[in-house]
Amino acid sequence: MDERTGEEITSFSLEDNGYFSISFVHSVNQSPIEEVYQVRKNGIYLVSCRFKSFGAGVATEIADGLVLERLEDGWMQITGFNLKIDYLAYVVGTVSDHILRIDRRDYSLRELCGQNRFILITPAAAIEDEDRD
Repeated sequence: MDERTGEEITSFSLEDNGYFSISFVHSVNQSPIEEVYQVRKNGIYLVSCRFKSFGAGVATEIADGLVLERLEDGWMQITGFNLKIDYLAYVVGTVSDHILRIDRRDYSLRELCGQNRFILITPAAAIEDEDRD
């Protein structure tokens, strides 16, 4: 949805416990990052993060319970997150495009939302709850 107006831009169906990811090139260290989320009945949860290089905006310390591993393809991955997020907020594609991946299909957020648009990604239940207020 548009963060400023509350307008719904688009929606996607995901089963409970389904996954999606957002990938982008970090605006400061200029390296790719992919964050993986799981949709559960009570919200969105960050479950893992992949990145190509360390630098500004990328984890430099790993908290207890998290695992950092170097993958064969050169990426590094942190797993073990179980962080509930009420909504994701992005300014779409100011440096490079943000890519939403659902069921192995990629969607350009620039094409869906427009460049430099402030958006929120929320579970549909959160939108419906706001409508009831």
